[in-house]
Amino acid sequence: MNKTEFSAIMERLTAGEIMEKHHWLSLLSLPAGEERAALATLAATVAREHFGRGVFVRGLVEISSYCKNNCYYCGLRCANKEASRYRLTKEQILACCRQGAELGFNTFVLQGGEDPLQTDRFITDVVAAIHREYPEKAITLSVGERSREAYAAFRAAGAARYLLRHETASPSHYARLHPASMSDAHRKHSLFTLKELGYQVGSGMMIGSPWQTPEHIAEDFVFLDKLQPQMIGIGPFIPAAGTPFATSPAGSAELTLLLLSLLRLRFPKALIPATTALATLLTDGMERGILAGANVVMPNLSPMDVRDKYSIYNNKKSSGSESAQSLQLLAARLGEIGYHIDYGRGDFPA
Repeated sequence: MNKTEFSAIMERLTAGEIMEKHHWLSLLSLPAGEERAALATLAATVAREHFGRGVFVRGLVEISSYCKNNCYYCGLRCANKEASRYRLTKEQILACCRQGAELGFNTFVLQGGEDPLQTDRFITDVVAAIHREYPEKAITLSVGERSREAYAAFRAAGAARYLLRHETASPSHYARLHPASMSDAHRKHSLFTLKELGYQVGSGMMIGSPWQTPEHIAEDFVFLDKLQPQMIGIGPFIPAAGTPFATSPAGSAELTLLLLSLLRLRFPKALIPATTALATLLTDGMERGILAGANVVMPNLSPMDVRDKYSIYNNKKSSGSESAQSLQLLAARLGEIGYHIDYGRGDFPA
């Protein structure tokens, strides 16, 4: 792609015009160097225009490492005999949220596998209890594919946001990463159902998963254009022990950073985290993610004795600045790049 073509595509992107698959493919082919650096600088500028230099913090509570699904890339897959399992009780989850409230968090993210014993009623009861105690705080759920009735019950109980990454928008690629019992069509249907019910919806994809091609990533961008999510989470694929992809290479952190910038430019008001996966691959992954356009981090509030058991991939970080108990360290690291912690709810701007 020559400079004239690059300028034309960038003008289209920054003007908010619909981008076709071939436009995304051209941007994905950008070599490392000045143009990628310029994209990151522009993306960070756009993020600051909408959110200032504050980085929103979400208190993450990993509520269960049990899952009924058998996704081929995930360390929590039900067939993984090497996985250490746990599930938090309602009282344990509330205790995590109370600790988070004392630390200043105004958003709680409850994330877990699709645990058959953490039923729809259980999740509804937990959400309702948190909402009664902290009606001013935002509750985000990330507990997989559920029925429309369940999503509606969670919403009525007080949940405001829902994270459900589509992982890949390509049906053929999706089928190579999941068992036949799961479908990309159902995942996408769930996302649009959540939007219909009034949630702030988060989606996203793995970068560098087995068999992923630039065409697949371009399809992801086209799908996100249709969905228009308020939150977008992407991270590099990292292999997990006890899975069919245990020996597969990790995804590219550098490509992930490029995509963060492109997402920020396409969705300027979106809430985009610098993910733990990025921080797992790069010691300065959080900082580089923010300087590429991210504006959210999710320190871990889970009980210390279970954090290592939520092993969705190898060597997942849950300590240091990834821990809610180390907010001073997080603040110091953000300060070194000219940012600060924003303890607000961080709702999607109107």
